Amino acid sequence: MNQDNNKTTDFGYKEVPVAEKAGHVANVFHSVAKNYDIMNDIMSLGSHRLIKKFTVQLTALRSGQTVLDLAGGTGDFSLQFSPIVGSKGQVVLADINESMLRVGRERIIDKGNLDNISYTLADAEKLPFAENSFDCICIAYGLRNVTNKDAALRSMYETIKVGGRVVVLEFSKPRNQLVSKAYDLYSKLWPVAGKIVSGDSESYQYLVESIRMHPDQETLKTMFLDAGFQRCEYHDVMDGICAIHIGYKDAD
Repeated sequence: MNQDNNKTTDFGYKEVPVAEKAGHVANVFHSVAKNYDIMNDIMSLGSHRLIKKFTVQLTALRSGQTVLDLAGGTGDFSLQFSPIVGSKGQVVLADINESMLRVGRERIIDKGNLDNISYTLADAEKLPFAENSFDCICIAYGLRNVTNKDAALRSMYETIKVGGRVVVLEFSKPRNQLVSKAYDLYSKLWPVAGKIVSGDSESYQYLVESIRMHPDQETLKTMFLDAGFQRCEYHDVMDGICAIHIGYKDAD
């Protein structure tokens, strides 16, 4: 028997066969897609908007550049990237989940169907783009759902141009123990809110567990380095509840 068939990975606190995780994650996001933005406001008390603005600043995008909004879901970042890169630039909104991508596309069309935004279904582990395609790749709150994060980081590294950068916004590990305990208690309310808003507590229970299982700041920085990135750094947000990692692709 092929040993690879026996390998498992985390799906929240559960262990599932590697080949099945993507399907489980897909079901979660099919379920939460319609209420995703509302629940973000509820779970973060609106703070996610400020965190995203800070992340956009750290992308250092300029007019005429190309950016991949990976796991971009409902299009929050694409809508902010579009006016920055302008008519000579290009934004690609990509997500592995068709339901999330559909919501994002409809939302952007409602805003005016911006001509410099395109859409594609994409697996972060095997990006369907040529090498050196993007000045920047940004993935926000998506990396923790990827089965093979190392493969995803390597694929991102190959896809950015020399001089380009990858920006990862993700939940992380609070530095202060009091903050950590308060955050743990508060996040336990998210499945309750999910049940009230969307009738789905299980998906939000997974989201809480996936946050707990995600690598801490230093571990993720090491993963960036192992994938080939240079000048890797990260910025803690809200005492480390979130962290923004940045890695660059320098000339050899």
